[in-house]
Amino acid sequence: MKNYATGNLRNVGVIGHSGSGKTTLTEAILYYTGGTDRFGRTEDGNTISDYDTEEKKRRISLATSIIPCEWNDIKINLVDMPGYFDFVGEVYEGLKAVDVALIVASGVSGVQVGTEKSWDYVNEYKLPRAFYINKLDRENSNFDKVFSQLKSKFGMSVIPVQYPIGSEESFIGVVNIISGRARVFDKDSNFMKEVKIPKELVPKIKDCKNMLIEAVAETDEKLLDKYFEDGSLTDDEIYSGLINGCANGDIAPVMCGSAVKSIGIETLIEDIVECFPSPEKSSILDGYADDNLKMEVKIDDKAPLSAFVFKTIADPFVGKLSLFRVITGKMKSDSMVYNSNKEKSEKIGSMYYLKGKQQIQTDEIIAGDIGAVSKLQFTSTGDTLCSKEDAIVFNNINFPQSVISMAVIPKSKNDEDKISNGLNKLVEEDPTFKVSQDVENAETIISGLGETHLDVIASKLKGKFGTEVELRYPKVLYRETIKKVSDVQGKHKKQSGGHGQYGDVVIKFEPRNDGETDLMFVDKVVGGVVPRQYIPAVEKGLKDCVKHGVLAGYPVIGLKATLHDGSYHSVDSSEMAFKVASSIAYKKGLVAAESILLEPVMHAEIVVPDEYMGDIIGDINKKRGRVLGMEPCGKDQRIIVEVPQAEMFKYATDLRSMTQARGNFTMRFERYEEVPEIEANKIINSTELKITE
Repeated sequence: MKNYATGNLRNVGVIGHSGSGKTTLTEAILYYTGGTDRFGRTEDGNTISDYDTEEKKRRISLATSIIPCEWNDIKINLVDMPGYFDFVGEVYEGLKAVDVALIVASGVSGVQVGTEKSWDYVNEYKLPRAFYINKLDRENSNFDKVFSQLKSKFGMSVIPVQYPIGSEESFIGVVNIISGRARVFDKDSNFMKEVKIPKELVPKIKDCKNMLIEAVAETDEKLLDKYFEDGSLTDDEIYSGLINGCANGDIAPVMCGSAVKSIGIETLIEDIVECFPSPEKSSILDGYADDNLKMEVKIDDKAPLSAFVFKTIADPFVGKLSLFRVITGKMKSDSMVYNSNKEKSEKIGSMYYLKGKQQIQTDEIIAGDIGAVSKLQFTSTGDTLCSKEDAIVFNNINFPQSVISMAVIPKSKNDEDKISNGLNKLVEEDPTFKVSQDVENAETIISGLGETHLDVIASKLKGKFGTEVELRYPKVLYRETIKKVSDVQGKHKKQSGGHGQYGDVVIKFEPRNDGETDLMFVDKVVGGVVPRQYIPAVEKGLKDCVKHGVLAGYPVIGLKATLHDGSYHSVDSSEMAFKVASSIAYKKGLVAAESILLEPVMHAEIVVPDEYMGDIIGDINKKRGRVLGMEPCGKDQRIIVEVPQAEMFKYATDLRSMTQARGNFTMRFERYEEVPEIEANKIINSTELKITE
């Protein structure tokens, strides 16, 4: 693949609702431009874009992939991103590499949740955007209906630049509204051929062109003056205004076609080349210089080198592959660059253009283009590579927080090292995936954005790293404490001939009221009734004891123990005897002071559209939660709640189901609270059952 000037590049992110046909559209463009000699299909598992084993098995995109193709001396980098919400981290990565987002909508389903979320993502990134209405060959597809939905949902900036010829089974071609060229798909040649615009469509095309001219004129004062004077604009002026309007986000052009039948693919490619901005016209990036001074950077191949690493691929055989976009200057193989995030120098070895999983070696990658480099030592996703003399740090990717956690259970105990190694590699690849250790229960906990996300992680462990695991919900970290005060004696006396054992303590147990959870040990012994050398043994004995409570064996928190009396034997007393005596006192004292079970309570903030408020609040009440307040959050509502952790393990799935995936939430640990008696009895009984088993 040859190198292209920055002005001859188009970086297009293909996003949208899952199942809208993004991967098929990418494959159709690649096939039509001669980038592949086979039109791959998702159903057959043979697309260039979805090359991973898991993607083939599940028939959905799980990762962002780069698909470059060439058309009339223009290189189009298509960045195909998953539509499934569990893999939104991949969308965040992919959008960092493109200049414009092509939001794919189904001509049958219309505007879906994924369409709305895609619009939100591009707004967050301040990216130019366009729409492609796909599947117009399908039964019940309707361009006008979907276009009306888009305009109603996303505003006046949504303007058609193409219009379909025919509908459903009779959909045969596309009209370019600016040029007035009508083309239909020729099945014999597999290419489009030019025809006259059907008479019944002429008024519609004229109305659409007027709509487009008005929209373009409003983006530029000179064009607006010309429009008022002449009542129209030339095609060249429309194209020029459309490129600028699209680059500024003032216009969202709408294209259409059928990816699976390749109808309208040629007109789409032409409009990508003619209407979409090149990297030179893309938005300015924010960065920070060495002195933390904010900088605005425009893509420029004449400036010193800077590049942003937007994605990492971890492969157990090939090693780590860092995907980057050059922002300024040129990246060259066999050169030294500076990682300004880690403040480390990196050696750039072999560089590649990626085409799905295929690696095409290159010596140089110019500003605006996308490439990959293998085996960087310090670099991870979100890092900036640059020249040391002109160091800059670009804004990192703000990934969503993990919302669901599962415990990883090895099927073979011998696999623990392999699992740990595999999980660490996958964390490097996927910043939305987290790994932590529950030391108390000796469990490895993995966290992600949904059940499917974690299920894919488990499948990758098997497929890539050869180790099988089971996933189950983590154990709740219950605690125990006391409600009342008790004053008890713990006496350990043992005589078995020869040297005996004797320890005697009197300890007052009471709740600790200063907000701290660790054991507070107070020494109030007077008169030497317990010798000084044995008091540390009493404290150590109690610290060992609080690891297990008397109800269900959970650690005890918020306990104050005051040693104030006891006795000893001049010969038989020992540190061990006093440790045993303190454990006797501990058990008696906690029973007498009415031990209770505590559970972790989480603070959660749930953001949902107004229409789902009632369902969410009702569900929180069922989960033993309480609503603390509500407040507006953009066009949605934020509900602030506190809910026991035991009720929230599946909440990511529940919320998605209740809101058609329109809701999201964040959660953090707040405090421990007493478990209601009915629930506490269930937990205690289940613990006793396990002990019996």
